[in-house]
Amino acid sequence: MTRDQAHTVQMTWRAVLPVGATFAELFYGRLFALDPDVRRLFKDDLIEQGRNLTAMLSVASANLAKPERISVALRQLGKRHAAYGVTPEHFALVEHALLFALEHALIDVFTAEVKAAWQAAYALLASMMLEEITPRFAVPRS
Repeated sequence: MTRDQAHTVQMTWRAVLPVGATFAELFYGRLFALDPDVRRLFKDDLIEQGRNLTAMLSVASANLAKPERISVALRQLGKRHAAYGVTPEHFALVEHALLFALEHALIDVFTAEVKAAWQAAYALLASMMLEEITPRFAVPRS
């Protein structure tokens, strides 16, 4: 992820925040449309879950230029998601839902450049979370 991409994500996220509740509705609606079975992973109120999503994205976007600041928190988030039943396969669905919601929330400013910046940001954030979700393989004994 480049500094320019980090800046693009930060600026566009600020534009999404005023419509954060709508963004979250779009995100979860798309996620559940892609895979209705994913809904069972969400036990809590989706309005509160949407607030958690926007809060997490706010912190993440603010720290993209220095991801080491949030790496521990993202690994812990990954560990919690694994306990909820999230698998590595779910991450592609989440990326699709995220881009869908961003495209609809940002309307005219969701350019190819903005999309690429968000894809790079998601890849970075997801990789940190996946460190705790992806099973580690034991080193073969000699």
